[in-house]
Amino acid sequence: MDKEISQAVIRRMPRYYRYLGELIDAGVERISSNDLSSRMKVTASQIRQDLNNFGGFGQQGYGYNVKYLYEEIGKILGLNEKHNIIIVGAGNLGQALANYVKFEKFGFVIIALFDVNPDLKGQKVRGIEIHMLDELDEFVKHNKVDIATLTMPKSKADTIANHLVDLGVPAIWNFAHVDLELVDKNVVVENVHLSDSLMQLSYNIVKNKQK
Repeated sequence: MDKEISQAVIRRMPRYYRYLGELIDAGVERISSNDLSSRMKVTASQIRQDLNNFGGFGQQGYGYNVKYLYEEIGKILGLNEKHNIIIVGAGNLGQALANYVKFEKFGFVIIALFDVNPDLKGQKVRGIEIHMLDELDEFVKHNKVDIATLTMPKSKADTIANHLVDLGVPAIWNFAHVDLELVDKNVVVENVHLSDSLMQLSYNIVKNKQK
């Protein structure tokens, strides 16, 4: 795909994918952009503009074939491929992510956790083994790792992240409370700040109280 797609459009694609999946479960075979817009609370023109970035997929007078559009958006998002994930930091958050079985439905397979706490060595979370951090290099050399998830204190995050880059890991899903600064700018990073979402929620609570 030669055309540069804005990140704003990319951020909306998983939502389309989720709604289309729900429509498939409900037995809906086709849907118009107007019907989809009323379900998703976005304008029909926005939906058409977003999908036109990737070729359109709709037919005038027919709308969208739900299953076909679902599959095509899945391909756009890379969900037709398997992605092996490791989690660095096997504390509460790391173990909670490892326990989330729905990731596998979308092709994201957690293959190992790592930590520095010797009490966790050899323990398993949903059948996935916790290794010591000093085993990381050897593990990555012998296993295909597509994504490294960071759930450790922010003071260690930059060092660990750059080491993972040196090991050839192409993408990082970062839950450490810091925006990573990587030496290799070609590595894909998604920073997730859970508290940011809570702060936005808090703002809207305050706003509603003022009405």
